[in-house]
Amino acid sequence: MTVPIQATADLCDAHAEEMRVATPLLRDYGGARSFRGEITTLRSVEDYRPVLRALEEPGRGRVLVVDGGGSLRRAILGERLLHTARRNGWAGVVINGAVRDSAMTLEIPIGLRALGTVPCRGESGAVGVRDMPVEFAGVVFRPGEWLWSDPDGMVVGDASLGAGEVA
Repeated sequence: MTVPIQATADLCDAHAEEMRVATPLLRDYGGARSFRGEITTLRSVEDYRPVLRALEEPGRGRVLVVDGGGSLRRAILGERLLHTARRNGWAGVVINGAVRDSAMTLEIPIGLRALGTVPCRGESGAVGVRDMPVEFAGVVFRPGEWLWSDPDGMVVGDASLGAGEVA
């Protein structure tokens, strides 16, 4: 039996002072419109390879939050990487940047939010930086905190704030 994820609106009502609400800049591109999990972070601008390396790790229901510098010039995630994320147990991926293969990513049952789409694959040769706070959409995303996402938006806070959820 699938138990619904606690709605972001309910979390905000119950914990208005503790929740950080992301500015609604990111669109849904994944097959799961609602997802939640512990945050792990990555900074990678215009290079998909650090994203791939992260998603090849066991996800354990976490959400990978990627600061792609807001770039819409090169996609840092597409269908193949999202399949990798699903296979390895990630709950979702949030990207401050571009994705591609959006018609196909909508069919994969995992959360995916990004700024937009572009057909060009990213390859900058830059080294990704893992597990440090990243900031975009008016929110600081810190490793170990939790992210909840649904059609109303994204909120970030301490895991205990969603304690009313049944996993």
